[in-house]
Amino acid sequence: MQGRSDRWVAIALAVLLHVALLAALTYGWWKYHRPAQPPQLAIEATVVDARTVAGLTRPTPAPAPQPPPPPAPQPQEASGPPPPTPEELARREQAQRQAEEQAAAQKAQAEKQRLEEQQAQERAAEKAAQEKAAQAKAAQARQAEEQRRAEAQRQAEADLKRSLAAEQRVNSAASASALASWRSQITAKITRAWLRPPTARAGLECNLYVTQVPGGEVTQVRVGECNGDQAVRESIEAAVYRASPLPPPPDPALFDRDLKITFKPDLD
Repeated sequence: MQGRSDRWVAIALAVLLHVALLAALTYGWWKYHRPAQPPQLAIEATVVDARTVAGLTRPTPAPAPQPPPPPAPQPQEASGPPPPTPEELARREQAQRQAEEQAAAQKAQAEKQRLEEQQAQERAAEKAAQEKAAQAKAAQARQAEEQRRAEAQRQAEADLKRSLAAEQRVNSAASASALASWRSQITAKITRAWLRPPTARAGLECNLYVTQVPGGEVTQVRVGECNGDQAVRESIEAAVYRASPLPPPPDPALFDRDLKITFKPDLD
């Protein structure tokens, strides 16, 4: 109950405040827009005759102009400085000569320094040119030496290649001769171990494919092209096994595990 009454009191106060504010605004607006009435002034006047006023008042005469006061005497200035004495003129001439001599000495010193700097620059440029020429000459010499060495190296390599080629040809020839001799020894041993069958005829020629191991032991034999019959082929194969171990090569480097031998015995 108490809270509700307080709320109504607050509402009433707010309404009164708004009403008072509205009344103040209305009064101010009416006061501002009300037309202003001109003020009324009360003036008391007495009629006077113009002739009477003209006789009573006379114009006051104007004072006579006074002459301007005379100008104050100006102090007389000196017409110029006093002429210099002979001693002062002599001192001035001596100072001028000393200044001219000093300027000439400074100019000569500057010219001498300029010439020295120019000569130093010329000497430096000449030295730089000589060093550049020496470097170019040294570079040319190095290049010529490098070309000479490269040419000598190429010549040496060419000579070595020719020497190796010649040696290889010699070795090849020797190897071919040694290989041919070794194969002839193998063929001769197989021929000696061959037991000629009755069907063998003159002109017999067969290709043999022999596999061996180091030491000459035969591990496999195959008869290829052959113009003999089966008996001849079997006799030749048996002869290869009987000829085992085969003769060793004169150079171990010539050893070949797989050999191809042409068996061509002389038959009368």
